[in-house]
Amino acid sequence: MRDGRKGGGFSPWHLLLLLPFIVTLWPPFYNMTEPTFIGLPFFYWYQLLWVLISAACTWVVHIMTDE
Repeated sequence: MRDGRKGGGFSPWHLLLLLPFIVTLWPPFYNMTEPTFIGLPFFYWYQLLWVLISAACTWVVHIMTDE
């Protein structure tokens, strides 16, 4: 019995949402100061970059799984 919700199933597109989660879980990879970008150490601009990438991944998954 459907309760009026859209979607509800698994799609391979949902795996794209794991990318930002996994990449930011490994701090030794980005725990450094060089290279800097506009005066920001690598640690900060790498994290800010993944905020934008995460938003883009979420948008793509939403568009591709919207029924």
